[in-house]
Amino acid sequence: MPTDLVVPEETIQEACGEVEFPRMGVIEQAWETDPIPTDEIENRAADAVQDLSFEDVPEGGEVAVGAGSRGIANLPEIVRGVVRGVEESGYEPFVFPAMGSHGGATAEGQVDKLSTLGVTEESIGCPIRATMEVVEVGRTPERDVPVYAAANAVEAEAIVPVNRIKPHTDFSGEVESGLSKMLVIGMGKQRGAKTAHDWAVDWSLRNMLPKITEILLEELPVAGGVAVLENEHDDTDRIEGIPPSSFLKREAELLETAWKHMPKLPFDDLDVLVVDRIGKDVSGQGMDTNVTGRRHFTINEPEPESPEVKRIYVRGFTKKTKGNAMGMGAADFVHENVFEGLEPSKTLINAITASTVRGVRLPPVVGTDRVGLTAALGTIGPVAGSDVRALRVTDTMRLQRCYASAALCEAAREREDLRVVEEPGRIEFDSGGGFAADSPE
Repeated sequence: MPTDLVVPEETIQEACGEVEFPRMGVIEQAWETDPIPTDEIENRAADAVQDLSFEDVPEGGEVAVGAGSRGIANLPEIVRGVVRGVEESGYEPFVFPAMGSHGGATAEGQVDKLSTLGVTEESIGCPIRATMEVVEVGRTPERDVPVYAAANAVEAEAIVPVNRIKPHTDFSGEVESGLSKMLVIGMGKQRGAKTAHDWAVDWSLRNMLPKITEILLEELPVAGGVAVLENEHDDTDRIEGIPPSSFLKREAELLETAWKHMPKLPFDDLDVLVVDRIGKDVSGQGMDTNVTGRRHFTINEPEPESPEVKRIYVRGFTKKTKGNAMGMGAADFVHENVFEGLEPSKTLINAITASTVRGVRLPPVVGTDRVGLTAALGTIGPVAGSDVRALRVTDTMRLQRCYASAALCEAAREREDLRVVEEPGRIEFDSGGGFAADSPE
């Protein structure tokens, strides 16, 4: 990374003037959850297969199991359970990466991506077949949009996508991130994903996904899908098999449930949000836009109504993102650590495929946390340090514990869903200007 991208600390401090840092404590959100016990997950996934429709599949027929979304808890156990359920039903499963252009839009890269998620032939007990070749299986009736699907999935006697259902980061609709998206974009590989996102600029994904899903259900032997729901802790909360007869309807119902249990910031109005890490394993956009309230990446999609965050400072990204810095464009300031290991090609391919190139724009770069916080606080207007509403979070998936400014700690004392677990104190920095305290979770 060119060193001249990092603005010297002295320059920023001089521009901002005297900035008062808020005192920071720790608050915790009180969530009541009842996840599936870890040792039951594989069996639950196997049981879910019994609710799918295989009546037209000959005995011993091949079943293509689609997998590949990031950040799903217990994914190897879930996929292994689905594979076992297919085998116990008398069919031959194989797993194919259903992840659009991820993994650098190569078959090898997608196998490697699955491995990063813990999904290997050894861990799931069946072959993994990867290809970027696609087949056109139909066209939408009014707009004549071509519909693509992975060639090896099309050749199978049945197709079963396995995916978590959750709110999408780029749009709001009856179905968002889940089984339909995996069929349309994940199974469509790079070509299908690019085509869908190109047309979404004009048509919108919220309208397109259901229409193309209907075509795929009609033209291909989709036996249904295995849906996964997670709770606020991102633990597996439900595993359910959905047959093709109720595919879209049931997915829409489960999306409403997912919204209720999605982890959120404890406050809707913030001056500063510090995010310790972004990454594709955290969210498709690095930071979940439903958490930050910033969805300015996608053309023709409205912004979320809340929260309102004046400034976002990002400190780094996850190892599992493998250099994909998608979402850094949503930050107002980033630490130079964000660019360590950055792979521009992988990042840009993802952005072009998803038509979200704004998400990889380069924000102003700072060299230390002290100056990053100075720059953020110095641009929120005339707010005294004692009144600053600031949070520091690990990432947008892990939000139970947050560092919170004194003003927010006082507000938390008035709410039953929040508790102060550490009283506010002075922010400490190490000798290099980094936060002395570790991530909150």
